[in-house]
Amino acid sequence: MGKNWKATERKVARSLGTERTPLSGGNSKMTRSDTLDKEIFCEVKHRVHISTVSLFRRTQRMARKEAKKCVLCLKENGQKGECAVIDWGMVPRDV
Repeated sequence: MGKNWKATERKVARSLGTERTPLSGGNSKMTRSDTLDKEIFCEVKHRVHISTVSLFRRTQRMARKEAKKCVLCLKENGQKGECAVIDWGMVPRDV
């Protein structure tokens, strides 16, 4: 895996208009967020396989057949609220 996760953190941070947190996680004295955004706590995961991503990709293929953007909504039984998964390319660049 090398340092690919750092490159992913930098890419996400830039798209949010901020920077990657140096020593992010428990080692940082500023924030545990992976970015230095003042309003968004961002956790970036870079893995070989993530089951949510696999489900999103399957849903995305169905959306493309209908020329639609894909939003995957997740809900855990007994928990409040829902979670949405989107393609990062859908995020406006002027965030």
